[in-house]
Amino acid sequence: MGTSQPKTDGESASTLISDRIAELGDWRGEALARVRALIKEAVPDVVEEWKWRGTPVWSHGGVLCTGEAYKSAVKLTFFKGASLEDPSKLFNSSLEGNVRHANDIHEGEEFDAKAFKALIRAAAALNTPGGKKPRKPA
Repeated sequence: MGTSQPKTDGESASTLISDRIAELGDWRGEALARVRALIKEAVPDVVEEWKWRGTPVWSHGGVLCTGEAYKSAVKLTFFKGASLEDPSKLFNSSLEGNVRHANDIHEGEEFDAKAFKALIRAAAALNTPGGKKPRKPA
């Protein structure tokens, strides 16, 4: 078409993200679907958005992360990644930035779901008034 798609929130964005996952139809779609499920588990009231010419975005008081599928990786870019503690060393891309950090998932790689959910919760906490770090779950 040549025109960029408008920002879309709510159910229509969720549908577009589901369509992207189905369209990929390979390990990248599976990885994006798994990440999406983990984000929803970690922050049940997360908002799904569709921005920037077709990028899945997850927000909670501000953008938490984006999920982009490339030929050899699914890239999860955390907008405030440089401010997050990452004891499990999930961030493996865009580490030179002072604000954003990313996690690239490659075909066949193991993925630490528990550590990823902790990062998502921490990102959501940074977006709350005062930007407090999350407390450990009871």
